[in-house]
Amino acid sequence: MQKLLYGVGTLIVLLIAIGFALPRYNRVEVSTEIDAHPATVFALLNDFRRLTLWSPLTDADPNVRILYSGSSKGVGATMTWDGAVVGSGTQTIVESRPYEHVGIVMSPGEPGEAKSWFDLAPGTGTTMVTWSFEADYGMNIVGRYFASMLGGVVARDYENGLANLRELAESLPAADFSDLQIEHIVIEATEIAYLPTRSRPQSAAMSEAMGEAYFQVLNFIDEHDLEDAGAPMSIMHTFSGAELEFDAAIPVRGVTEATPRDGASVKLGHTYAGPVIRVEHIGSYRALGETHRKISAYLAAHGIERNGATWESYVSDPGDVPEEELLTYVFYPIKQT
Repeated sequence: MQKLLYGVGTLIVLLIAIGFALPRYNRVEVSTEIDAHPATVFALLNDFRRLTLWSPLTDADPNVRILYSGSSKGVGATMTWDGAVVGSGTQTIVESRPYEHVGIVMSPGEPGEAKSWFDLAPGTGTTMVTWSFEADYGMNIVGRYFASMLGGVVARDYENGLANLRELAESLPAADFSDLQIEHIVIEATEIAYLPTRSRPQSAAMSEAMGEAYFQVLNFIDEHDLEDAGAPMSIMHTFSGAELEFDAAIPVRGVTEATPRDGASVKLGHTYAGPVIRVEHIGSYRALGETHRKISAYLAAHGIERNGATWESYVSDPGDVPEEELLTYVFYPIKQT
């Protein structure tokens, strides 16, 4: 019995000695190249509601229960999960540098706290994404023994996650929206005089159609003693065959009960009221199509739903301002998240 106890004691001492000799830190790093711009990839990483669309967490346990708290995205965003397969845990975004880096702490302040982070490097229309994991086991000898085995599991899960991320990012609109000046605001309704108009979706044709429509709207304003109260607008609706249907509108004030609201041509109405994204476009009207493509990519990457017709507000007078300095605001009504 004494020899047995001596042997067990020796084995325990040996295991402890080996445990302390094992690495204290366990680090895993996997990478992939994605055929999408860094702005799109960053949007899918910096918001836990988007992360769950491709995360290996939901692959491993489709019935996992996920709760969100803190900020909606970026630093402070927190996700807590509880599942029969993946167990429970919490992670919080603690670093967020647009289009470059997202840092996450897992189980913050608890035993087993670990870090993971994403680094993004731009290519030619592509993004190289590196997903890293690091755990500090300190004096936890058992953790040090399991680290090498768990490292392989983490690497496999991360590789699967990046494959899902690549598939999702490459399915989204391929436009780089990183240079957009975007504001999320809530606006009030504005009274407008407008004329339903249609035109071929070409710059020259639309410019001619708008000019004729605004002339009629201004005549209506003068005829009924109204005042223009803002920049001319075009409210986009839909295509009818090969033509785009839109309203040429001007904000007005001074409307009375006697003012005709639903005439044969020019009508009175109100703009949308509620949450929108407003994008500042500087330059030629001919480049507005590219701005709209970037906005569509931004909405898709962030999972934001549109909530009505878009419109453009032409703040600058082309007769007074050089073409490259023209200011146009583009508005997209969105659903409240």
